[in-house]
Amino acid sequence: MFSVDDCKIIEVPVVHTEAGNISVLENQENIPFDVKRIYYLYDVPMGSERGGHAHYELQQYVIAASGSFTFVLDDGCRKKEIFLNHPNKALHIVPGIWREMKDFSSGSVCVVLASLKYSESDYIRDYKSFIKYKNEKSRKY
Repeated sequence: MFSVDDCKIIEVPVVHTEAGNISVLENQENIPFDVKRIYYLYDVPMGSERGGHAHYELQQYVIAASGSFTFVLDDGCRKKEIFLNHPNKALHIVPGIWREMKDFSSGSVCVVLASLKYSESDYIRDYKSFIKYKNEKSRKY
């Protein structure tokens, strides 16, 4: 059973060169899962919010490739806000965490590396259902 404390910022190594910087992420090296899907959000209107769901199994690494935005993470008991604004920092989101995104800056690009291919059955899209799931899960432990 994961909590918001299990969601952490991961420093992605940076190689500095005269021609710019490069950061590399590799399955089972500095990502603790095999990436099965990559997607990105962009052109999100200022003032918009995204997310509003949790996953049963999916893990994610989220990177602000450009600009900035804030994640609000919720484990059913506690909430935690994480501001992302640098491409060499990845937010590792573990399963069973409700997430919302807000405060997108102009021109922001959010890159997401996911541990599973898209499956609607892995989503919890209703907050009351999420709380029920977390309560049932905590009784098992």
